[in-house]
Amino acid sequence: MKNVQRFLISLASLVACAAVLLLGTARVAAAEEAAHTEKAAAHAEGAEHADVAAAHGEGHGEAADVEPNFIKKLAFSYLTVYMFCLSLTMGSLFLVLAHHLFDAGWSVPIRRITEQLSSLMWPWMFILVLPIVGAAWLGDLHPWFKIDPATDHALDVKKALFNPVAFTILVPGLVASWGAIARTFLSYSLKQDKDGAAIWTFKSRKLAAWGIFYFAFTLTLGCFYLMKSLQYQFFSTMYGVYYFAGSVWTTFATVYVIINLLSRPGMPLQRVILRRHILDVGVLFFAFTVFYAYIHFSQYFLIWNAAMPEETFWYVKREAGSWKWVGFTILFGHFFVPFVCLLNQDIKRNLAVMFPMALWAWLMHYTDMTFNVMPVLYPSGLSFAWWDLVFFVAMPTFLGVLFWKNFSAHPPYPLRDPRFKEAITNHVVPGPGEAAAH
Repeated sequence: MKNVQRFLISLASLVACAAVLLLGTARVAAAEEAAHTEKAAAHAEGAEHADVAAAHGEGHGEAADVEPNFIKKLAFSYLTVYMFCLSLTMGSLFLVLAHHLFDAGWSVPIRRITEQLSSLMWPWMFILVLPIVGAAWLGDLHPWFKIDPATDHALDVKKALFNPVAFTILVPGLVASWGAIARTFLSYSLKQDKDGAAIWTFKSRKLAAWGIFYFAFTLTLGCFYLMKSLQYQFFSTMYGVYYFAGSVWTTFATVYVIINLLSRPGMPLQRVILRRHILDVGVLFFAFTVFYAYIHFSQYFLIWNAAMPEETFWYVKREAGSWKWVGFTILFGHFFVPFVCLLNQDIKRNLAVMFPMALWAWLMHYTDMTFNVMPVLYPSGLSFAWWDLVFFVAMPTFLGVLFWKNFSAHPPYPLRDPRFKEAITNHVVPGPGEAAAH
């Protein structure tokens, strides 16, 4: 009964936050719509496509010298943090999919962590995405909601995808479907804890077999809708993989800290997390540092080499003002710093170094999300406000409390997984002069 009450209280709080955002934007919706209509009319009178892309890239309604309204600032800050948190849940879902897809043995002890993280998708990430949909309808986020496709060729060719009805149905639907997959994996895992039947492993493998394709397609579609379409003229074949790489990178950093803390004396994973598990997660954290850099450079190089206005304007706008230095921060902070620090194998098992590195990963990934979202609102340079910090602290903290509550309510690792014995016996890092375990 208490759990039901807590759930209802949490749900009511989230609905109240959404209501405040929606009611606040309602006050300025009419003015925003008039501004968008005026812009569309000016565009229809003969602006060239490259100029249109530049104008629309600034947000299609907010000039560089016009201060955005307060509600719009809140909406963009909220979207930035939501994309950050979505990264953690989607990265965790990918790790669950990969575990079952490859029939992995070493990752069994950490699987319950990723199962619980990905299960936050339903209902919490679903509820948290609703204010974004509301803000889009009221003109405070995605500019194409208020633009007639007949007046803009760049939007007209994408209108089957970028239209308010499709956005309203697909965005919550995608989050709900991810939550359904994550909850199904968790359900199979918990049922196997009770009866030890191999059928749950077979079902998880079948789900992963088609789920990985669904994951790849829908993750790309989701980040296109929520983030890339803020500047809908932009074309990139790498954008979905780019978001995916950053998501898994941040997830490995998060999982590294969690398994270190939970494997300490007296903690629930003390007897099942070995040095090898910690090293392996650190190695994968390092691997995705390189993979992210490769994907981001590939996107930049292909766009620079092709030199097409509908692609290059996205980066040109992110070289204006202080955004140029944010880009350099991502270049060095997201790649060079973790790359150099993680080269040494011993460091990957040193929590005194890896814990600050994980916090650094969170900061760099949030900076990356800011670099994607905020230049639309502040084209002349980076701008921070108190609500950015509030959202960045509040949403992850809220999800973290829910994660710990759910994690504590169930066995902390899969008790009867067929590969469990292998996971805790065949993955030991040998000491100096010792032979590896077999």
